[in-house]
Amino acid sequence: MNPHLTNSDLPDLLPVRMLNEFAYCPRLCYLEWVQGEFTDSADTIDGRYQHRRVDVAKGAVPDSKADNEHKIHARAVLLSSFQQRLIARIDLLEIEGNQAQPVEYKRGRVPDIPGGVWESDQVQLCAQGIILRENGFTCDAGVIYYVESKSKVTVPFDDILTDRTLELQRQMMDMAVSTSIPEPLADSPKCSRCSLAGICLPDEINVLNTKKPKEETRRLVPARHNALPVYVQAQGAKVGKQGDELVVKQSGQVIEKVRLIDASQLCVFGNVQISTQAIRELCYREIPVCYFTYGGWFTGYTAGLEHKNVELRIRQYEVAADAKRSINLARAFIEGKIRNARTMLRRNHPDPPAEALKELARLTVQVAKTEQPETLLGLEGAAAKTYFSCFAQLLKPKLKEGITAFDFKNRNRRPPTDPVNALLSFVYAILTKDLMVTLQTTGFDPYLGFYHRPRYGRPALALDLIEEFRHIIGDSVVITMINNGEVHPEDFIRRAGSVAMTDRCRKQLLAAYERRMDQLIIHPVFKYTISYRRVLEVQARLLGRYLAGEIENYPAFITR
Repeated sequence: MNPHLTNSDLPDLLPVRMLNEFAYCPRLCYLEWVQGEFTDSADTIDGRYQHRRVDVAKGAVPDSKADNEHKIHARAVLLSSFQQRLIARIDLLEIEGNQAQPVEYKRGRVPDIPGGVWESDQVQLCAQGIILRENGFTCDAGVIYYVESKSKVTVPFDDILTDRTLELQRQMMDMAVSTSIPEPLADSPKCSRCSLAGICLPDEINVLNTKKPKEETRRLVPARHNALPVYVQAQGAKVGKQGDELVVKQSGQVIEKVRLIDASQLCVFGNVQISTQAIRELCYREIPVCYFTYGGWFTGYTAGLEHKNVELRIRQYEVAADAKRSINLARAFIEGKIRNARTMLRRNHPDPPAEALKELARLTVQVAKTEQPETLLGLEGAAAKTYFSCFAQLLKPKLKEGITAFDFKNRNRRPPTDPVNALLSFVYAILTKDLMVTLQTTGFDPYLGFYHRPRYGRPALALDLIEEFRHIIGDSVVITMINNGEVHPEDFIRRAGSVAMTDRCRKQLLAAYERRMDQLIIHPVFKYTISYRRVLEVQARLLGRYLAGEIENYPAFITR
C-alpha cells in the first residue's frame, strides 16, 4: 500500500462507471480514475451519441415508501450508497410499487456469450441494484439494452454476482491507493478497441520488459494525428470563433477557416489578436495557443486546466531530485542525440568522414559510462563540435557570383549570423514548442528536466527530449529545404551582423517542418509504421512509464 494514501483519502463515493472499467481492465480504470487520462475514439463518441436521450434528466423518482400505483420511468437518475461508497447515474429507472429496475444502455449488439452480457456490464448493473436497495427499493434484477440490436437482456442480481461486485469494489479501492499501476494486458483483443491504448501502450511495455521484441508490435496508436497545428503569421490578423470553426481575418477579410476538430494547436506570430470566445473554446477542447514573437521566438502558451495526473508529476519531481536516476535519463537523451547525429552524417554526407564517424562512436561509448553531469555536458559539446564541423558538406547549394549561397562555418545563435543558423534556430524553437505541448498534454511539468536543470523560463524537460530529435527532425528539415531549392538567399534580411527570415521563408520552413513531422517511418524498436509527430507522444508516454517503474530503462528514439 502507498504510505501516503489510505482508503479514507479516496473520494467518498466511487463511480460505478469506473467499477465497470475495473472489471473490464484494471489498468484502464487506473488510467481514467486515478491518473485522470482520457481520449476519445469513434466508439466513445458513438456511445455518447447513443446515450443522448438517457443522458438528459427526466421524470421524478418518488420515495421508496410511497404508494406508486403507476409504472414510473425516470432518466439519468443520480443515486448513491454511502454504506458501499458507490455512486451511479442510472440511464433509465423503472419503478412499479416498491420494485425498481435499472436499465443500462450499451451501444453495440448482444454479445455471443453465455448469458448475453459481459461481466463488466453485469457488475455495473448489479452495483446500481445495490445502490437502489440501500435507498429502500426492492431490486432483484436489471436490464441491459443493446442499441444496435435493439434487444434487452435481463440480469438477475443473485448472491454470486452481488458478492463478485462487492469484491471488485474492494479491489478497486486497494488499487487506487497502491504504489503502482496494474500491469498491461498481454496480447488482449480488448486493447485494439480501447481509446486509451495510445496512452497505456500495453504491447510496447510488454515488448520492452521481455527484451525479446516481436517481428512487429501491434500498432494500437494511430500512425498519424488527425488534427494538426494552425499557424497564423499575418500581422494585424484577428482570430475568432464562428460555430465549430476558427476564422482568421485581416483588414476585415476572411483569409482562413479551420474546423476546430482539425486543430491540435493554434500558433500565432507577432501582432495577432485572438477573441476571448476563441480562447475559451480552445481551452475547453484542450487545444493550446502558442505565442511567438514576429521573429519566431517561442514565448509561451495558453492551455486549459492542468492535467489531472498529479501522480506522474510527483514521480517526476522525485526522480529529478535523485542524482543517479537523473543521470541515467540524461545519458539516454545524449546517447540518442549523438547516435542520430552520426546517422545524419552517414546518410547525407557525400563522402562520410571516417574520422568524424569514429569520434562520434567513441563519444557514444564514453557517454554510456559517465556518472557526472559535467562530464556528460563536455561529451555532448565535443560531439556537437565534431558534427557541425561536417555540416557544411551536407548542404548542396548552388553557386552565386562565385560564392556558395549558404555558407556555414559553425553553429551560432542569439542572434544567428548566417541563413543556415537562422533556419536551425527557428526549427529548434518550433520543435521545442511541440515537445512542450506534448509534455503538457501527457501530464508532465515541462519546466523540470533531468539533464537540463531548472532555470527561470527554460522548459528543461522539453529541452531534454528534444536532444534525440534535434538532428533527425530539425536539421533534416533545414538540409532538405536548402538542397531542394525551397529557400533562397533573398529570403533573409541582414542587419548589423545578424540574419532574420522573411515572411515567405518562415512559411516555407513551417511547411517543410510539418511535412517532416507527418512523414511515416518504421519504429526502430516496435517495427510498426508511425509519424514523427506521433513518435514525440510515444516517447513522452514511455518516459512516464519509466518514471512509474514499469520499464527498467528509458528507450531513446534512435533512427536506423
